[in-house]
Amino acid sequence: MNRNPIIVALDFETAAEASALVALLGDRIQVYKIGIELYAGAGMAFARELRSQGKEVFLDMKFYDIPETVRRAVCQVARAGLQFLTVHGSHGVMRAAVEGRDTSNLQLLAVTLLTSFDRQDIEDLGYPCEATDLVDLRVRKAMAAGMQGIVASPLDAARVRRLAGAGALLVTPGVRSAGAAKSDQKRVATPAEAIRNGADYVVVGRQVTRAADPVGEVDRVLEEIAAA
Repeated sequence: MNRNPIIVALDFETAAEASALVALLGDRIQVYKIGIELYAGAGMAFARELRSQGKEVFLDMKFYDIPETVRRAVCQVARAGLQFLTVHGSHGVMRAAVEGRDTSNLQLLAVTLLTSFDRQDIEDLGYPCEATDLVDLRVRKAMAAGMQGIVASPLDAARVRRLAGAGALLVTPGVRSAGAAKSDQKRVATPAEAIRNGADYVVVGRQVTRAADPVGEVDRVLEEIAAA
């Protein structure tokens, strides 16, 4: 694999903290994830700053609203020249997102199920099924709606790859090196397992961002992936 498959999640309160890590990692990382915490603190201005540095941006907003609102919001993201955007894996939301993307190069990724969710969480939402059944349903609907890819647990990666096909992008959060803390994640796997099972990208957060040696942790993950 010639492309670096690591997406570093910039889970910080401020742009200054995020910028410091980006500068520290230098050319090691090309793609960065901006989630709701950093977006609340720094907004699209920071996303544009990353783009000005030649970095690719994975905007993890998980849009979920009425179709017209989603369509217009996705249009704004597409105009900003970002590379990846997540939306909820609901049929109406995904169709609206595809309309908002139009002919841009923005890659729309459907979120299947949060990696912090297990069977009990699904039951609390009112779904009388296993996590795998809900993931599979959302993958099929995402491909039918015209999405470019899927966000799914690394534990689901092999099955999702079969369902989505070789041409779909597959991004796996919930990735930790062996021995790294799981924190609030429940359905996790190692970076090597995720790539071996069909993931195109692995999202790495606290293992890097909270590390005493972030550069060393990135190199560790790259070595694990290379060995796989």
